[in-house]
Amino acid sequence: MRFVDEALVRVQAGHGGRGCMSFRREKFIPYGGPDGGDGGLGGTVYLRAQAGINTLADFRYQRTFKAPAGQAGTSNDCTGAGGEDLYVTVPVGTTVIDEDTQEQLGDLLNDGDTVLVARGGKGGWGNARFKSSTNRAPRKSMPGLPGEHRTLRLEMRVIADVGLLGLPNAGKSTLIRSVSAARPKVADYPFTTLHPNLGVVSVGMSRSFVMADIPGLIEGAADGAGLGIRFLKHLQRTRVLLHLVDVMPPDPEADPVKDARSIVAELKKFSKDLWSRERWLVLNKLDLLPPEEGDKLCRDIVRRLRFKGPVFRISAVTGAGTRELCEAIMTRIEEIDSDAAEAARSNP
Repeated sequence: MRFVDEALVRVQAGHGGRGCMSFRREKFIPYGGPDGGDGGLGGTVYLRAQAGINTLADFRYQRTFKAPAGQAGTSNDCTGAGGEDLYVTVPVGTTVIDEDTQEQLGDLLNDGDTVLVARGGKGGWGNARFKSSTNRAPRKSMPGLPGEHRTLRLEMRVIADVGLLGLPNAGKSTLIRSVSAARPKVADYPFTTLHPNLGVVSVGMSRSFVMADIPGLIEGAADGAGLGIRFLKHLQRTRVLLHLVDVMPPDPEADPVKDARSIVAELKKFSKDLWSRERWLVLNKLDLLPPEEGDKLCRDIVRRLRFKGPVFRISAVTGAGTRELCEAIMTRIEEIDSDAAEAARSNP
């Protein structure tokens, strides 16, 4: 199925039912009085996250969702039946935004999370509501109120612990294939990754994390060049970013340091929050160099980048260094979880 991570949909809640105008007609009761019931409530529209849905592709075919209206009231003070609420299922990780106001209505992070997006209209009053000591026979009833309607932008942001960042052909897809069961396309030309890929990386009994691979970035991506900038939002839920750098780029005139700096610049243009997130440097494709030459090149890259965070040297093709990288990532994620739990206990 084609990966779709954005969709525009229109939701319409049900209108309230019309109030009834009616009078009692009973034998031996000449002045029975009004007995018109209220209209029923219109159905409300909810979005509900459901595990197992991995794309917003279904919303390409159905873009309008309408809840049923409430039924009109009837005589004998009977209220009309309410319209049934409508639940629209979306993938876990969907952010719901009002397209007109740009207000974020909800962020559905867990299976079963629900957000109300359009409230049903109230039913109109029947004429029994207008009865008073001075108005014994009111001939007035009210129509139901209209239900809310909205145009929503749904954005699916994959939920992962670790995000891979880098130029096209930096080896991101090869790395995720090497450390997980994910099988993204790998080829010797740029932009083989056209949509995000997720892989579960296991590092021992009950120890695993989710890694996300997005299309590669190029210089000018923040201004619309290439594919990766469109998918950078998928990294906003990650806790650690791995910046993959190809130490032996296909272009002999290319400079790995300049390429790495261009990626960081595009990241900063897109989101300062993402730019300031914890980022590790991963120097890839060391299998293409003799050990001594590779060691010298790596030290030179780190020195020129003035990188202060964790640095790992790997070969995604052969798997060299990937085990140590995954172990370190798992340990760091456990530390983050532990700190978050401690903070929650300190601030109940």
